[in-house]
Formats: sequence, C-alpha cells, structure tokens
Amino acid sequence: MTRADVLVIGGGIAGLMTAWYLAREGTKVTLLEAGELGAQASGANAGSLHLQIQYPEFVKYGEEWARSYAPTLRFLQASIGMWTDLGDALGEDLNVKLGGGIVVARTSEQMRFIEAKAAIEASVGIDTSVLDRESLRRVAPYLSDRAIGGGFCAGEGKANPLRATPAMAAAAQKAGAEIHCGVTVRGITGRVGAFEVHTSQGPYLADRIVNAAGANAAKVAAMVNMKIDLGGFPLQVTVTEPVAPLIPHLIYSAAGKLSLKQAANGGCIIGGGWAAQIRPDGGLSTNPANFAGNMAMAAGVVPSLGQARTLRSWTAWVNGTVDWRPIIGEAPQMPGFYLALFPWVGFSAGPMTARVIADTVMGRPPEFDLAGISVLAD
Repeated sequence: MTRADVLVIGGGIAGLMTAWYLAREGTKVTLLEAGELGAQASGANAGSLHLQIQYPEFVKYGEEWARSYAPTLRFLQASIGMWTDLGDALGEDLNVKLGGGIVVARTSEQMRFIEAKAAIEASVGIDTSVLDRESLRRVAPYLSDRAIGGGFCAGEGKANPLRATPAMAAAAQKAGAEIHCGVTVRGITGRVGAFEVHTSQGPYLADRIVNAAGANAAKVAAMVNMKIDLGGFPLQVTVTEPVAPLIPHLIYSAAGKLSLKQAANGGCIIGGGWAAQIRPDGGLSTNPANFAGNMAMAAGVVPSLGQARTLRSWTAWVNGTVDWRPIIGEAPQMPGFYLALFPWVGFSAGPMTARVIADTVMGRPPEFDLAGISVLAD
C-alpha cells in the first residue's frame, strides 16, 4: 500500500506544479490522475494567458460583480509573471509571449463597457488602454474595418499547453514525485495525518490531500462532506493551417465569444468559450453549429482568416463557478484537505495556484495573500 506525505488528486497544471514544488523540498508526494496528464483542460485549452476581466462576464454580471472580482487580477498578474520564467526552470521552451490582449468593439455601447471595465481594472493596478479607431488601427492593422476601437491590456499573452504539461510532469518526477495515471478516486476516509484514499487501483495512504481535480473537483470534495459550487463545462477549440505572421496579440470580440491568437508555427488558435457536445457515452465531440459560429466570429474580426483552412478541432472539460472566484486553500472543516481550483482561467493561474498551495501545505504563509480572492479566505 502506497503511503505519501501529500497525495495530489489531478494531473493538470495546478496538480503537477504543486507536486513539483513539494517534492523539491523533500516531501514524499504521490499524484493520481484518472485519465492522462493534462487531458481535461491543462493540455487541451487554447493556451491563452488571461489578465483582464472577461468582457462577456462584465456585461452579464455588472460593475458590482467586477469590483468584487477585480482583486483576483493581481493573482493572475503574478501568475503570468511566473509563466515568463517557467520555461527556464523546466528546461523547455513553453512559447510564452506577452504581446497584449485586445477586446475589439464595433459599437459605441461596447466602447462604454470597455471604458468602465478598464477603470475597474485600473483600481487594482492593471493597465488597460482604451483605443479609438485610429489608435486601434495603428496597433492592430489586421483587424476588420468595422472595429471602432477597443481595450488593450499589455500584460496578456499565450503559452503552449502541449509543451507545458509534459515538462511539468517530467520536472515533478525528477524531483521525486510519484505519478500514477488511470487511477480513479472513489472515496476518502480518515483525517489529517491518516487519510485513506480509495481508488480503482486500491487504497493510498496520505497525511494530507490536495484536490486539484479540475472539473471533477466538486465530486472529490463531496467525499469529505464538503460542498463547492463548481462544475465542468465542455468547450471546443480549433486551429487553422499555418499562415504568415499576422496576429501578435490575444484577440477578443465585444460582439460575441472569441479568443484568437497565432501560435509559433503560424497556426491560428480559435476559441472563446463555445460549447462542445457531450456524447451518450460521456465523451466529448465538436459541436458543428458552434464550430461554424466560432469561425464566423473569428473571420468577422480578422477578415483574412476567412481564407485560412482549419486543420482540427478538439474539446476540453473546463471547471467553472458562477462568480468566477478561486477556491484555494485548506478546507475549513477538514484540516489537511486542500483545494487548488481556479475556475475558467486555471491555465493562466496555474503556477501561482500551485505555489500558494505548496506554501500552505508546508505550513508557511503563502507567497500571495488570498484575502478577497479565494472564497476560502473570506
């Protein structure tokens, strides 16, 4: 029977990096992943490094919600700062580029939302420049003539999830962490210092547990009688054939759901929260209608993309909450059980999420103060 100081549930970025940080300090770590590493979201997302408040949610939930959520942007900013140095630490080029992100507007009403959003972002130290038509044209001449302006956040960018997850797994194992794939957690009993995790491959013993299970995290939390309002959402992403260098930015549209960026090999990665469809067996497949809508949205913002052929689409399970607030820290009613969950933009937040959880597990004050950020710190 395997025994560990810390057992990490979930083989995405947050779980792998937590295991890596802990193992580097001599902690005996075992990580369990139900499927393949990074297969749910960390290795299957579009690779965006998000910093600004997402425009659709700002419009949907309003300024009061945005002010409540805004402190979280500082956490994202710190995490993106970690991304810029992460490749050197892992010995792998992660294709991290911070070219800035632009929310593109077509109407004066959309510009008013962008201006209001930028003011709230500025209140927590995030600089978003409001661009008129001429300024936007100078910054991004490839955009449609229908664009009348936008909001530019210089701190946003992209990384390559297909390189990140394997590099993190290799680093964790090199540091001494044990990683077991194809192991489904079915139940948790015991208490701090004497947890028993019941799995499809038999029991595991651990002093402490980190729940980094992403879209399945609520099911894992329920095993210790903890309810968290987090669910899994099936999304899809598409990549085009390589084209000449065109888009140095992360592009959003205020007219509809869109995230658009160009990868190092020239392929343009198109997403933005369009839903995949769930098959009868529980697996995912691309939703054709949403694929068409997503491509039309991209071509409407960057017209030259209308001539590019798409090569493939893929799906991912992304974890999300209604209020977008992170769930990071030790469970109040279950000492020794920790949650490492950053909804919707967990790829961007992964490095700092892992650093904070590793610090907390080791009994140190976390590197980043979670007050006003994690729901567990309220």
